[in-house]
Amino acid sequence: MSVNKMMQAYTKSDHQSVAESNDPMALIALLFDELIRAMQDFITHSDKDTGKKEIQSRQFSRSLTIIYALQSILNFEDGGDIATNLFKIYEYSRQQLLQDWKNKATDGTEKAIAALDDIREAWHQISRQVPR
Repeated sequence: MSVNKMMQAYTKSDHQSVAESNDPMALIALLFDELIRAMQDFITHSDKDTGKKEIQSRQFSRSLTIIYALQSILNFEDGGDIATNLFKIYEYSRQQLLQDWKNKATDGTEKAIAALDDIREAWHQISRQVPR
């Protein structure tokens, strides 16, 4: 088995164990990891090659789905301004993706990744600090 396939298998099993756990912090951190990865793949596969266009389309859809999932789990009642600000950042990211898809560009998505990456890191720090 190649090293790449072994890493994919490990990553898949690690993600599955997080998804099956009762740890919402780790799950949100995983969603952020997957969102950033999908958005980066969207950028990477942005040239006009047909095969790459299919991958870009798949990563575009995946990114939008994850953003929707993150938006839908926000608790505006208890989260107050934090939830509102997170929603705005998610919406900004969604709009950047849509605009880049329409304009066949990637600069907006790159800006969105930069904004989301800080939040991703914060979720990872929180999930490491919360007792299991």
